[in-house]
Amino acid sequence: MRAGGGGIVPAAVGGLLFGVLTNLAQGWLPGAWNQIANSGAVWSVAAFAAGALPYRRASVLRAAIGGLAAEVGLVIGYYGYAEYGYGRAGMGDLYWPLVWLGMACVAGPLFGAAGHWWRHGRNRARRVTGPAALAGVFGMEGLHYAWTLHYAPQAWAFLICSVLVALLMPRTHKERALTLGAAVAFAFLAYALVELPLGML
Repeated sequence: MRAGGGGIVPAAVGGLLFGVLTNLAQGWLPGAWNQIANSGAVWSVAAFAAGALPYRRASVLRAAIGGLAAEVGLVIGYYGYAEYGYGRAGMGDLYWPLVWLGMACVAGPLFGAAGHWWRHGRNRARRVTGPAALAGVFGMEGLHYAWTLHYAPQAWAFLICSVLVALLMPRTHKERALTLGAAVAFAFLAYALVELPLGML
């Protein structure tokens, strides 16, 4: 895949399809587990992948744009299928689609850049920050499920995913330790800056 603008379209299409898939998965998963399908952490994976995979020789700016395209496509796919698909209620008014579209415009570039730093970072700080950001957002979801929703199984699932990302994605033992520590800090920071304000909406 080319590093130039041609990589943006596949990122957007991939995000669109992933949005439809997460909408479908909400109907497939039982009980409280269905909320995992459209969690912020799972959605952030699309932007992270868009930044990590297609932009081997591109700048972090292009990876950030790819992440943005993936996240915007994801929101459109999710709510578009909710409105025009089959077997689920429509999306209703535009309030929440616009909220998540705004979140996509922030998270998309951030996680696109994080994916690029993990895959192509030339120094340790970037190689650690990239996966720590992804692990941190899974940790944030774990805190949300534990402290706000009181869903222990789902909380443990997200926290385990956070630890696995932090331990499996870095290249060396030292980077794994640094990533895990940074992920813990990012999880609490994201919980304070994202989950708490969203809970007030």
